[in-house]
Amino acid sequence: MLNIMMSYKFAEAHADRIQSIARAHGQTVNVVPLDTKIVYLPEAVASTIDIAYLSRDIRFGSMSHAGHYEPVPEACPHFFDPIAKSPGFKWLQIPSAGIDRPIYGELMARGIRVSTGAGTHAEPIAQTTIGAMLMLSRGFMSWLPAQRAHKWDALRDERAPKDLRGQTMVIVGVGSIGGYTAPIARALGLKVIGVRRSPKRADDVVDEIVHPSKLDDLLPGTDWLMLCCPLTDETRGLMDARRFALMPRGSHLLNVARGPVVVEKDLIAALQSGHLGGAYLDVFEQEPLDTTSPLWDMPNVICTPHNSSTSDGNDRRAGEIFLGNLDRYFKGEPLVNEVKP
Repeated sequence: MLNIMMSYKFAEAHADRIQSIARAHGQTVNVVPLDTKIVYLPEAVASTIDIAYLSRDIRFGSMSHAGHYEPVPEACPHFFDPIAKSPGFKWLQIPSAGIDRPIYGELMARGIRVSTGAGTHAEPIAQTTIGAMLMLSRGFMSWLPAQRAHKWDALRDERAPKDLRGQTMVIVGVGSIGGYTAPIARALGLKVIGVRRSPKRADDVVDEIVHPSKLDDLLPGTDWLMLCCPLTDETRGLMDARRFALMPRGSHLLNVARGPVVVEKDLIAALQSGHLGGAYLDVFEQEPLDTTSPLWDMPNVICTPHNSSTSDGNDRRAGEIFLGNLDRYFKGEPLVNEVKP
């Protein structure tokens, strides 16, 4: 008997399918549903959990925290992480792609398998990023404030936006997000260069692939720099004052990766000086973004609250990965999006 923890919402929608998958492999499972507002599980239950799918509607303890993992406060003895309390826990499926929070490394160090929902949010993130790029490039940053001021302000002559066709987008991290973004950018007439360690494949949707070690060589010809790489020791602080200075005056940054991939003070300086023409930022060094940050009020910056992926199809797509992985788990096959320690 395997005890699988998930939300009430997911259990109600998929209980029959979960049981069917288990029966097909001669397995017996017990679904342990969590209410979306629960703040604790009885320890007798938590200690028996074998598998967990932490969909976004579950709100308990550290796993849904916007920042990094924090130990359960001793002052709140009933508020704890069920996974940490189960000595026999085997596998965690999460709906998001990022694994930079310390808790995931701690779990894998215990021999617990971790798999993600990588790819499930790629299409809406790509759409949001392209939408922001169009707003920054097609005059909306002037038209919208003029509209609110009831001002008829046509952009003409030297204020006319530059053609996108013929410009160059560099995508750092050509995974699923870059894979959705590149064809749209190319359809708009941009040349798209991907930055990735592995060489170009036949199915790549970018014009060319360049190794990360050559990023400095690319930046002087980059009109739009899109960051969608994971946060690692190598990518932390990747874009700093030196690299912003390599970019052409008037170029733009699009960051849907992680905030610390960019040195935020250097970005602010590059924007304030006018060297960068603008930015779309969905992620920040500290989240929520401090209310005193100058980024809020810059007329050439679009800020969104780490929400570029929002879409009503995300839960369905992430749920399908978990259900498919449950079948693979019983078969003893590799899991989709399993993280390697």
